[in-house]
Amino acid sequence: MCMNKERMPQVPRSETGNAGLCFGADSQTLDPSDWESFRRQAHLMLDDMLDYTKNIRQRPVWQPAPGEIRARFRSPLPVKPSPLGEVHQEFMNYILPFAVGNVHPGFMGWVHGGGTPVGMLAEMLAAGLNANLGGRDQIPIEVERQIARWMQALFGFPESAAGLFVTGASMANFIAIVVARDAELGGEVRTRGVAAAPKRLTAYASEAVHGCVGKAMDLCGLGSDALRLVPTGSRRAIDLTALAQAIQQDRAAGFTPFLLVGTAGTVDTGAIDDLAGLAALAHREKLWFHVDGAYGALAMLAPALAPRLKGIEQADSLAFDFHKWGQVPYDAGFILVRDDARQRSAFAASSAYLRRETRGLAAGSPWPCDYGPDLSRGFRALKAWFTLKVYGTEALGSAIARTCALARHLEHRIARTPELELLAPAELNIVCFRYRAEDSDRVNAGIVAGLQESGSVAPSTTVIDGRLAIRAAIVNHRTGLGEIDELLGRTVALGRTAC
Repeated sequence: MCMNKERMPQVPRSETGNAGLCFGADSQTLDPSDWESFRRQAHLMLDDMLDYTKNIRQRPVWQPAPGEIRARFRSPLPVKPSPLGEVHQEFMNYILPFAVGNVHPGFMGWVHGGGTPVGMLAEMLAAGLNANLGGRDQIPIEVERQIARWMQALFGFPESAAGLFVTGASMANFIAIVVARDAELGGEVRTRGVAAAPKRLTAYASEAVHGCVGKAMDLCGLGSDALRLVPTGSRRAIDLTALAQAIQQDRAAGFTPFLLVGTAGTVDTGAIDDLAGLAALAHREKLWFHVDGAYGALAMLAPALAPRLKGIEQADSLAFDFHKWGQVPYDAGFILVRDDARQRSAFAASSAYLRRETRGLAAGSPWPCDYGPDLSRGFRALKAWFTLKVYGTEALGSAIARTCALARHLEHRIARTPELELLAPAELNIVCFRYRAEDSDRVNAGIVAGLQESGSVAPSTTVIDGRLAIRAAIVNHRTGLGEIDELLGRTVALGRTAC
């Protein structure tokens, strides 16, 4: 597949005066010797990214990279320096045009946020500061703590709750399961391991739960088979009756149920479990109640959607991502744990080089490294802090509500198009449908590939009740009715051609 040259404007080269800026091995530092030339080149690089975002609709959502461009990234490790301007131009010509495309309003493939120019600038500031937020007494950690307090208030958690930025909800879910495991088995599991524990632990989630939860069970030593996948009902939420039966069956068989995972926004259809019902059951059964709200939890910012998350305030832990519906640039996951002490107990470790003091740089305990596995941590909090302060929760909530309104519009359009079939109700912002055809799976897989290669819109596929579906995840704040109509029109056209 060749590049769509009509849809991809040629990128002008940087000014030659800046293109020669480079750093040599004979320099005593890695800072530029000519700061003014560097500044001009830096401004060009920033302008290029601002233009990229401003003019994103003039580009294809995605395009496959030709073999000759892939080959450029198989060159040997560079020994000698290259001019900064030339390396920047390589980025503009050979990297930027071939990204996944989630900045584009036509991207609907997976639950990826679109980012914002504000978040990009904040990321630049964070990189310049180069702060390590593993610990030490520094204000960047106070920024992260402030966001934790904001999230406590947003989700109705107590002030004693702990909050921590991580790479994404996969890591957040892992941290929550480790804390839940240690709460059940006791602190000695950290030294003796799960093999020495007298209990065989089991956890429960719907069959629509994200795969990272099973992986987390594996990583924390319990094994993915210890996660019981419970059937869902007609709206793809966990079946509470089947859940209660599974717990009782395991107890009768000698297992120790310890964890119940509710989902706020399933990855396939956006379904929300009955969180209040799960909280009540977890309380009765004395289970740790964790909510995987990777993208759906931030529906709390939209007043019309927030009531659907009733019960989330009773969770023992909550995982979610700012980089999805929150539109913060990747990556910015978050874990909120109701009991600060339990989280510290699961991760804190003492070392001579991490000795804490009451004054100086080693003050400010407890440190973020006491709440998760990472000692080296970037300043992820800054881009989330900028986003929340510059836009405010009202605008962010409005953007979230608008994506759900677009999903309902798409759902209604599908219902009025005889050639299309809805495969699951649109619970939030994800719509799963297909083109009606005899060889449906083959035809719809071809439609999705054709849509992606067209560069106009890019949905993905999933499987609903054994049938391959076209999956449109409407997450980007830039997406509008035009992209929805483009998706429908091109889907029908491709389907007719295939049949």
